[in-house]
Amino acid sequence: MTSIEQVIQKAIAFDHGDARRIHHFLKVYAYADTIGRLEGLPADQQDILRTAAVLHDIGIHAAEEKYGSSSGKYQEIEGPAPARAILEELGADEKLIDRVCFLIAHHHTYDGIDGLDYQILLEADFLVNAYEDQLKPEAIATFRDKVFRTPSGLQLLKDTYHV
Repeated sequence: MTSIEQVIQKAIAFDHGDARRIHHFLKVYAYADTIGRLEGLPADQQDILRTAAVLHDIGIHAAEEKYGSSSGKYQEIEGPAPARAILEELGADEKLIDRVCFLIAHHHTYDGIDGLDYQILLEADFLVNAYEDQLKPEAIATFRDKVFRTPSGLQLLKDTYHV
């Protein structure tokens, strides 16, 4: 089993020199790990969630190079390949790799959510993005109503942003 510490180390090396993006995925990882634990995810799903949280934006540099944009749709296109390469290099299980790559390829897609790992990843990423993008309370409340579903994620959103 690949350790989350190894994944974090590889992701930091991949994003070398980009402290803003490194800090972003570490914060998303912390929220995802917390929500997953609070929601009682089974260990295998928790491993998938934590790994996806660390690697969710791994395609952002390629998106900027290729399309001149860090738009979520381009991150979804460009992210799975480097994530797969990192996880294969670390000897991760194929089931974990496939699900992590699926989550990366959908982490800006808010319909068709097919599992608690997917739901929590969306919530954790938003908890961080709302702060980093300095969203107004109305925008946070709208996203809450449209996307948030887990009791733990909802409580963290309420406690963090008072919405």
